[in-house]
Amino acid sequence: MNVEKATVACSVYCNGVKSRSVEIDDISAALTEANTFVWLGLVEPDRDLMVKIQQEFDLHDLAVEDAENAHQQPKIEEYGDTIFVVLRTVRLVDDHIRHGETHLFIGPRFVITVRHGNADGYGEVRRRAESSKNKLAYGPGFVLYLLIDFIVDHYQPCIDHLSGRFGRIEKQLFHSSPPVSNLEDFYHLKSELLKLHAAAFPITEICNQLLRFHSEIIPKESRVYYRDILDHVARVTQTADRLQEMINSAMQVALAQVTIRQNEIVKKLAGWGAILALPTMVFSLYGMNFKYMPELEWRWGYPTAVAVTLGCGVFLFGRLRRAGWL
Repeated sequence: MNVEKATVACSVYCNGVKSRSVEIDDISAALTEANTFVWLGLVEPDRDLMVKIQQEFDLHDLAVEDAENAHQQPKIEEYGDTIFVVLRTVRLVDDHIRHGETHLFIGPRFVITVRHGNADGYGEVRRRAESSKNKLAYGPGFVLYLLIDFIVDHYQPCIDHLSGRFGRIEKQLFHSSPPVSNLEDFYHLKSELLKLHAAAFPITEICNQLLRFHSEIIPKESRVYYRDILDHVARVTQTADRLQEMINSAMQVALAQVTIRQNEIVKKLAGWGAILALPTMVFSLYGMNFKYMPELEWRWGYPTAVAVTLGCGVFLFGRLRRAGWL
């Protein structure tokens, strides 16, 4: 069991102040102290470590099983006095959106974060919490707010990045020769947008459940902060919905442009086919093996046939050019 690698930090807080760091084996003793709570951070812990954590915090088997495995859907579950929350995290790295997960265990006396994938570290959240001693005295409920708020704050740069990408692709859509890859670009953009929306949208229900049913963990003084999270999530989801509608419309325009370009090609082929049909017919007639044919013995018959054929071809070309077919 690689405890040192998986454990980011484990600290005891008393009345809003960090009192000390503790080892995993000493957590259960720290939980018995008055006016304290434990904040433990883990990164992709293995099975043995999760079993040890389960024993120290008295966690439910189903919650521990979910926390061991990534690829969980965002949700909130209640197991006795413990709340288990799964959140999807995103972060923008070199113009690419990286996805991860954070699993949270929240009890009256503890907060546990379990990170999977490309989830950001929460050192910044710890520093922010420790600098707000009066609010940190509210307990795990305030820490939970800071964690969710930190995750939600990373959604906005990602949605802004996707909006910028859409704007650049949309401008190319109305060029005289739009790239043939536009549809593929729109498809990938929509796929990333749906992933971001799927990460943000469930947070609304998670916060609503926390506000309605968990007053023992979320005190009245902390509830205003969760309403602020709801505002941020609403802004992200509404922007995502509008952007999705715009992408759908742009994809329809791109498909229409493909059809128009195909029609233009068909018109040109039909125009040239009409022009070539005349000499094909004339010269195929004169290629027939008959002795008596019109003007066959006339000295100027061949030049006249060629001239008439070319003249008719030029006439057809002019008419089709004016009609926009060529």
